[in-house]
Amino acid sequence: MNSKGIEVIIAAEKDSTLQKIGTKIIQNERLLFEEGVYLFEHASLPYVGALANWKRESLHGDKTYFNRNFHIEPTNVCVFSCKFCSYSKLYAHKEEGWELTVDQMLDIVKSYDGKPVTEVHIVGGVHPKLTLAFFLELMRAIKAHRPNLHIKAFTPVELEYMFRKAKVSVAEGMKLAKEAGLDSLPGGGAEIFHPEIREQICADKATADQWLEIHKTAHELGMHSNATLLYGHIESYHHRIDHMERLRQLQDQTKGFNTFIPLKFRNANNDMSNVPESILLDDLKMYAISRLYLDNFPHLKAYWPMLGRDAAQLTLSYGVNDIDGTIDDTTKIYSMAGSEEQNPAMTTEELVTLIKQAKRQPIERGTLYNVINDFSN
Repeated sequence: MNSKGIEVIIAAEKDSTLQKIGTKIIQNERLLFEEGVYLFEHASLPYVGALANWKRESLHGDKTYFNRNFHIEPTNVCVFSCKFCSYSKLYAHKEEGWELTVDQMLDIVKSYDGKPVTEVHIVGGVHPKLTLAFFLELMRAIKAHRPNLHIKAFTPVELEYMFRKAKVSVAEGMKLAKEAGLDSLPGGGAEIFHPEIREQICADKATADQWLEIHKTAHELGMHSNATLLYGHIESYHHRIDHMERLRQLQDQTKGFNTFIPLKFRNANNDMSNVPESILLDDLKMYAISRLYLDNFPHLKAYWPMLGRDAAQLTLSYGVNDIDGTIDDTTKIYSMAGSEEQNPAMTTEELVTLIKQAKRQPIERGTLYNVINDFSN
């Protein structure tokens, strides 16, 4: 949408506060905290959608990124008891879970030999016997076998526990991880930063400050990372904006975040099954406002295995310019929570078709958004 088109939409808005917010956005002025909350509370989906799409096209045109990646989940055994989690098994019930060895995980990597994957994404539960030394050995083994495979691994929840058990500081631990082959951090474990909600849904794991400190340290070491927000459960709009505000402030300092990924709460098989899930209209609004508020984040991603393919395709008109990757495995974190995608895998051709159907330009990227292939034609 061109500038004149979005100006017409803003001028037609009857709410003067929303008009003012719209004008700020097209003038590239930063939204205030209360303006972010106001958009959630008062703006229509078509209004925020049009603004977010204008912002997305201003930044990226029709380019829509994806990568060829696969997941390794070392274990679903966990010492923590997050109420929203359908994936992990408490250590006391570890017989119900799995625990992979370094050799087993290296075999997964080897199964992709000769295939054009560029990234392995490693996250899982926090198992007390899987130590920092264990994961350093894993990363060294992966890099020895396939040096150019980008390792995006470990949430701050996992890292904080590893460092604490190994009795090393965050700075020391991150330096060791980088030297062993860690290339970047995923965005998981953020959930909701505000203590009012965090204490209710995941009180026993890494705090918001610890999450932010680990990402800041990674950025200072020259590593990039992603960020997430778990939405659509017991939080309110001001909790969402508080979360994004903390991310925006850290990004102002470090410029180390690549992508923001809103993650939809799923209520199957967990301790919050009584909480209804958000509807699609609310999902699209979350994506749109994320694009508008996080003005210093280059990219906004829809994680299609969690949303489902059709919904993820719709987000491409609501600020999203990245649709994650081929996945190409059976990652269980969302399927066990009741997501639409029970066996999440898409071929490159399927992803390209999905993006083209939305009248966008499919671009295969590396983890750090270097262009690998332009599939426009």
